[in-house]
Amino acid sequence: MAVPVAERPTDTPRPGRLLGRPGRWRRDHLVGWLLIAPAMAYFIVFLLYPALAALYYSFTDWDLRTAPNWVGLANYTDLLFDGAKYPHFWQSVRVTLLYTLIAVPLTMGTALCQALLLNAIRRGSGVFRLLLFLPVVTAEAAVGAIWRWLYDPQYGLVNVVLGLAGIPRQNWLNTPGLVIPALAFIAAWQCGISMIIYLAGLKGIPASIREAAIIDGAGPVQRFRRIVVPMLRPTTFYLLVTGVIAALQVFGLVYVIFSGGGGRSVTGGPEQAGLTYVLHLYLFAFRYDAMGAACAMSFILLVFIMIITALEFRLVRQEAS
Repeated sequence: MAVPVAERPTDTPRPGRLLGRPGRWRRDHLVGWLLIAPAMAYFIVFLLYPALAALYYSFTDWDLRTAPNWVGLANYTDLLFDGAKYPHFWQSVRVTLLYTLIAVPLTMGTALCQALLLNAIRRGSGVFRLLLFLPVVTAEAAVGAIWRWLYDPQYGLVNVVLGLAGIPRQNWLNTPGLVIPALAFIAAWQCGISMIIYLAGLKGIPASIREAAIIDGAGPVQRFRRIVVPMLRPTTFYLLVTGVIAALQVFGLVYVIFSGGGGRSVTGGPEQAGLTYVLHLYLFAFRYDAMGAACAMSFILLVFIMIITALEFRLVRQEAS
């Protein structure tokens, strides 16, 4: 009896056959490229090209009017080591670091408290959520004008409240030691985004864990320490990283507060107590006609942010326990 010959395995279908005709496969790729073309054009024109141009200009002496003159690493070395040529560079670094150390914990703590209160409200939480988020969507010019009035030493609402508590009036924006705390308090007032993220993290904690803790006799403080804080650790880490990056780049609010009224020049307040790094960078670029040095400052800040972020990823625990 003849043994049947085994059938040959069929050839593996090519990608063109899986999608139909090869022409259709090419059309799908063309449509995909057309769909991402606007985003790619935006990235190249408004992000990649300016970044590469700034990197080039950071090695030049350029005043925006004449042709740039190549100076190599002179801008970087002068910024870091020539205190006579750039007397306020390290002052701006200190101011920015101090602002970050105060504003980030204050903002995160305020956001967490707001999220806990909103999470406990059963009715009307949407209205309170909207009200607490309004400072985020308010224009920085309006925020700066409002807080200049609130901090006014004569008739500002902050000093009125302090007076009711028996605390002497303070000249917040004209006293060097109070400038950074005043700015940090405004940052905490604008914690709406962090509050929403914390609230989402609280909603993600399983109710069964809370119920089990209550059955075991855990009080509110114990539940917060043993359940809420560990379960929110990934959220806290994310807000810490993004908050530090944002604080190191603070500019708009400081510019508005210290440039309004009376024709004052932007110097960062009394004794440069509010001269943040990016404000100093702006002054070099558009007030002192030193665009090359400003570009060098931007890349020094980029490297510093990368180092700080890497340290946060290495030293701060990220996983929930």
